[in-house]
Amino acid sequence: MNVHPTAIIDQRAKVPGSCKVGPYCVIGAEVELGEGCRLLSHVVLEGPAKIGADNAFFSFSAVGMAPQDISYRGEATRLEIGDHNEIREGVTISRGTLKGGGLTRVGSHVLIMAYAHVGHDSVIGDHCMLVNGATLGGHVTVEEWAVVGALCPVHQNVRNGAHAYIGGGTTITQDVLPFSMTSAARDTHAYGMNKVGLERRGFSSERIRKIHHAYKTLLASKMNTSQALAKLKAEPDRGEDVDMLIRFIEGSERGVIK
Repeated sequence: MNVHPTAIIDQRAKVPGSCKVGPYCVIGAEVELGEGCRLLSHVVLEGPAKIGADNAFFSFSAVGMAPQDISYRGEATRLEIGDHNEIREGVTISRGTLKGGGLTRVGSHVLIMAYAHVGHDSVIGDHCMLVNGATLGGHVTVEEWAVVGALCPVHQNVRNGAHAYIGGGTTITQDVLPFSMTSAARDTHAYGMNKVGLERRGFSSERIRKIHHAYKTLLASKMNTSQALAKLKAEPDRGEDVDMLIRFIEGSERGVIK
């Protein structure tokens, strides 16, 4: 194990020999690291936390800390992180709370840029990106491939749909539709489909056409949401992406940004 002499590792932590722990890092009890993790310097990891392989933690990140919730009383809640993530400078990630299920979870291949915050009981899917200063309140869900832009505050209990793109500086207080682009520059409205992002991820032209048709029905017609959903459900061969969009809207508790 490559450990700098100034690092402090609790004897109850599990740190494989393939990990690199840089100067002034602190790894607490009940932290379990996977193979090949790198802690650059001044990183603090607290547990209980289970962290996968090949994750990089940059300077002054604080991961697995107690939740910022006034009801928390020291219960043994958890953090789980997948593989191949990059957690940049000053990032903070809180463990869960008992009332929220006791678990904060980050998937794999996630980029969390400098000074972003992941609040307690949040769930981040694979291949997501949180840009500098993005702030997730507790119980937030960010589905796979979604991007939360710089300096975006996301309200508690909000869901950010798969493949969605949120522009910088946008305050999010309702659910963000899958495949959408949402921005404060457009009065915090979903102003279209994230076509470029879908093309980059290999969506076929037919899949994109079906999603675009669903968005025109939802956002550009004179129908209300219930009417638009009924119309989409009545259409044959709408595809699994549109089905996912329908389920997302029907499962919303805070309402969706249209």
